[in-house]
Amino acid sequence: MTSDFKNEFGQPVGRPAENWTKRPLPPRSDMIGNHVIVSPLDITRDAKQLFEANREAMDGSRFTYLFTDAFDGFDAYRSWLETMAKNDDPMFHTIIDKASQKAVGVAAFMRIDVAFGGIEIGNINYSPALSQTIGGTEAMYLMMKRAFDELGYRRYEWKCDDQNAPSRAAAARYGFTYEGTFRNHIVYKGRNRDTAWFSITDLEWPMVKAAFEAWLSPDNFDDNGKQRRSLQSFRK
Repeated sequence: MTSDFKNEFGQPVGRPAENWTKRPLPPRSDMIGNHVIVSPLDITRDAKQLFEANREAMDGSRFTYLFTDAFDGFDAYRSWLETMAKNDDPMFHTIIDKASQKAVGVAAFMRIDVAFGGIEIGNINYSPALSQTIGGTEAMYLMMKRAFDELGYRRYEWKCDDQNAPSRAAAARYGFTYEGTFRNHIVYKGRNRDTAWFSITDLEWPMVKAAFEAWLSPDNFDDNGKQRRSLQSFRK
């Protein structure tokens, strides 16, 4: 698609990035919603609760497209979390259900590019207690809001195994745009991964944000907590 912007030679160029400066790293502070708190991973507080929450999905299928398999024992899971908690990238966060005050999932900011303003959401692992809940959607909104509104990033990425149909569907539901598939991208768990890439840009964020906020409004849910309108419908 030809740009509307031209340089002094009349050649099409990208839109100006006026007064651009490098972005800060995400702070290690809570993101608080009405249903969940997205909080930097705290091993002492979270490890046992996360392990127990994951054990509700006994067959380990929720780990199929992650880089680790399900953990049989708590000690191994805690050791892995301790390794993850030391990193600034990926920067792991725990998703805490406000009603129960229990840790029910994790997600991480990763591939953090402060120079050019790109950041990825990844390592998402929702337990059964968080999957397909209002809080699960709210957690994604809170992390996007931090990246765009608080920190001024320009690009928010989502990547997944091309075979991971639920993840691809989630990306579309949240408002990401499919950009393409990197074939033979990586090898994990002894198998090839073609990686599907999705993104939201700073220009798209206002529409995406408005849709999230309209969907999350209490008016959008009946007395049984069933949505009246889908998230996608608010972007049309």
